[in-house]
Parts: sequence; C-alpha cells; structure tokens
Amino acid sequence: MQPVREGRAAYRLDGLPLAIELAASRMASMTVSEVRDRLDDRFRLLVGSRRSLSRHQTLHHAVAWSYDLLGEDEKNLLDRCSVFTGGFDLQSACAVSESGDDYAVLDRLDALVRKSLLVADRSSGHTRYSMLETIRQFAEDQLVARGEATEVRTRHARHFAGREAEIFALWDSPRQREAYTWFTVELANLRTAFRWAADRGDLDVAAAIATYAARLGLLAENYEPTVWVEDLIESACAAAHPRLALLYLLASQCYNTGRIDDAIRYSDAGQMALRSGSGEVPYGLEGLLGVAYLVIGQPERAVEWCRTQLACGRDTHAFTRATLVIALTFAGCDEEARAAANGLIDTAEATRNPWALSRALWAYGNAFRHADPVRARDTLRRGLMIAQDSGNRARESHLAASLARLEAEYGDTLAALDYFTLAIRNYHDAGNTTLILNPLAALAALFDRLGRYEPAATIAGFAVNPFTAPQINTAIAHLREVLGDQIYESLAHKGETMTAAAMATYAYDQIDQARAELNAVSK
Repeated sequence: MQPVREGRAAYRLDGLPLAIELAASRMASMTVSEVRDRLDDRFRLLVGSRRSLSRHQTLHHAVAWSYDLLGEDEKNLLDRCSVFTGGFDLQSACAVSESGDDYAVLDRLDALVRKSLLVADRSSGHTRYSMLETIRQFAEDQLVARGEATEVRTRHARHFAGREAEIFALWDSPRQREAYTWFTVELANLRTAFRWAADRGDLDVAAAIATYAARLGLLAENYEPTVWVEDLIESACAAAHPRLALLYLLASQCYNTGRIDDAIRYSDAGQMALRSGSGEVPYGLEGLLGVAYLVIGQPERAVEWCRTQLACGRDTHAFTRATLVIALTFAGCDEEARAAANGLIDTAEATRNPWALSRALWAYGNAFRHADPVRARDTLRRGLMIAQDSGNRARESHLAASLARLEAEYGDTLAALDYFTLAIRNYHDAGNTTLILNPLAALAALFDRLGRYEPAATIAGFAVNPFTAPQINTAIAHLREVLGDQIYESLAHKGETMTAAAMATYAYDQIDQARAELNAVSK
C-alpha cells in the first residue's frame, strides 16, 4: 500500500517538484499518512527541515515570488477566485469580482492563465478555470489578509443561490441533460456556498441552494443535498419560511438511503405544511409526499394524497398523476391505474420535459404490465431511452427495474438479466439501500421460476420487506415447499445478514451464472 499512499500525497501536492522535495524531507521524522493529513496547512508544513535552506526553498516563498509579479487587478481577481471549490467559469468569476465589466475580468483571467496561475480547461466545450490547490491556499491567505474574505464568500454563496431560475429553465426543457451536468460539475461549489450561508444563518440563500441542489441530486442519484435540506428544517419552521413545504418534501426522500421512519415523519409534516399554506411546491411535485408510504406497504395512503393534490389543479408536469398511477399498481388496483394512465403520456409530452415524459412512460408501462405486456414493454423501453439520453439517472434505474420484472414475467429472460444488472448496479452505486430491494425481489422470483432455488432463497432473505412483499411472497412460499422450511430459513438468514455490497456482488455473480446456463441451452 505504500506506493499508493505516496502517489496520493504527490497528487495533493499538485505534482510540484519543490513541494514533493520538501514533503520528502519531512519524512525523516513523519510517515506518509502524517504528511498527507497536514497538507491543508502546507505552507507551514513544507518549509524544509534545515536552517540553511535558501528563501526559495520554502513553498510559500516560491509561490509568493510568482504572485509578486502580478498587477494589482490580477492579484485581486486571483485572491477572490480562491473561494471557488472545484473550479469556476467566467460568469462565476464576474460574480465575485469587484469589476462590473465582463471583458475586464476575461482579460485578467487570460493573463493569469498565461502566467500559469490559473488553468483553463476547454474539453467540455465551455471554458472552466481552476488553480492548483497550492496556489488556491496562498491566494486565500491573501484574501483573508486583505480583510475581504467574508464579503467574497458571501458573494459566492449568493451567486450560486441566484442560479436557481436559470438552471431550472434549462432543466425544464429538452436540454435537461445540461442541468444535470452543471450540477455534477458545480457540486463542490454548491456545497461550499450552502455551508457558508447555513453557518451564518442566511436562511434564504441556504434554502435556495439546498432545495434546487436536492431536486437535481435526487434525479441524478446523488443524495448528499438531501442532508443539507434536513439541516434547515428547524430554522425554517421557526421562521415560517416560504420554502418550508418544499424542504419537508425533499427531506422525505431520505427513504432512498434507508431512513424510512424519518421519511414518513417528513412526509406527514410536509402535507401539514401544504395544507396550512406554508409555501408552494414547483412543477406539481406534491405527489412526492406520498411516495414514502409505498415503501412501508401502505399504497392506499399515497393514493389518497395524490387524489387530494390532483383536485387542487397544480399538476403542471403530470407528476402527481403519474405517482397516483404507480400507487394504484402497488395497491393492486390495476384497472383504476389504467384509467388514471389514459392521456398521461400526451400531457407529459406537451411539457417538452424529458423527466416528465420518462416518468409518465414508466407509470403507463407499469399500469399495463399485466393487461398488455407488449405495449408495456415498448412504453418502458421508450422511457428508458429518453431517461438515458437526458441524463435522468434515477428514472433510468426505475425503468430498468420495471423492464427487468416485465421481461422476467412475460418476455426474454436474457434481456431481463441485463436489466436486472443495470438496475441493481445503479441503485448500489448511488447508495439507494431501499429501492435496490425491488429488482432484487424480482430477481429472486425469477430464479425461483428457473429452478435456481438456493440463490433465490438467499436473495429473498435480503430483499423481503413490506415494499417488496407483493412480488416475492409467492416465490417464498414455493421455495419453502421445494427446499423445506429449515433449509429455506438457513439460506434466507444468510442473505439477510449480508451487506448491500456483498449482496450486489452475489447478485451479479448469480446473474452471470444464469446467463451462461441459458446461453448454453440455446446453442
């Protein structure tokens, strides 16, 4: 492991020869890990260990020499850009700059790039600037010394709070993928901006960042901003903040990471907030406040909530109606689900929003799964293609899970195994410990039908809960019959005690074995 640790330390030193040399000199009395853990204070750490070292043999003085060659305007901009985490673009640089002239800022950025104090990355088709961490820390120290750090960090936070309307206009269009890409690229800046605003009690700025980051994060299968939302709920309640209902709604999505009780509590509170007029929810997202009930096996509560919200006429993107369709299928009310699904796709298509359309297709495909499997399969496949093209990672996972189950029951078993792999991998990579149970339960049922009883029982032990019970109970009863209660319980206990990572690995291995057997039979 020593070469790996040394490689990571060199990476954090930006590959600078002097920094590496000075770090190496410290290793006469420190371990690699100890040096690495102190690199956040690198200018005190990397000063050399001998009194005879010349002025330029300290990292601080080496950077200061380059910095001193800059003009005052260039120094000012470099210092201000030290507040960015993970890079920045021209628009963001202008936001923290004192200059109101975009071209003046651009000229200074060009100069800093030419002098190797900034790096310009054009690989994405949009220029993004960054600086080596060593340079950033030095510039940040200068910003603090100027007495401007608080002002600039506040500008940084307000800038990212102010991007909400622009980014969601992009999201609510056929260019939706660009919004998810922006979220991924700017996540570190969003995190820094949120934390600064929240720690200073700037609730308006913190709530704006947290709520729009959490919305994008949920759809991109990144649940970190959901925690930011939770951090604000107490203060938002005390202030009767206009985003309170939205904060509750987004916090209720913590069921994805296994926090079911908290999700139900937030859902109930969010419904009360909406009823009392504590803020509004955009795009007809109110239906989200019923989803957690599906996880605890109470779909009728989700049905009731969705119908109540539909009566208010705010479902601009057919989201709540799609949620109603899904809730009805969970409740076993297939005929009602199909009736609710009529016209759903047309309504969603009119929005020109890929997320709304892929979700409508998902709901429609599930509603017709038993009545018309071919139509359901074609609908779900179209939804999957749209989700993948538009970067809707969460919708891709849900659609893959539905297609896996449909193909397993009515279609191509080999195709089902491919969809199972996609859904399980996506959920596992995202840390979604709740929804991963859905494809695992369906996989256990498929293995039971294929006569692969041992893996079926093992996976069933991990996957069975109120959320998955309707699709797995029949398989469990059959497994008990063919294996005997004692063997079944032993295998199920083995699965129940596995970690999510171990179960995902086990599922991949069993899928590969089943695929190989099916291919051998078909030859």
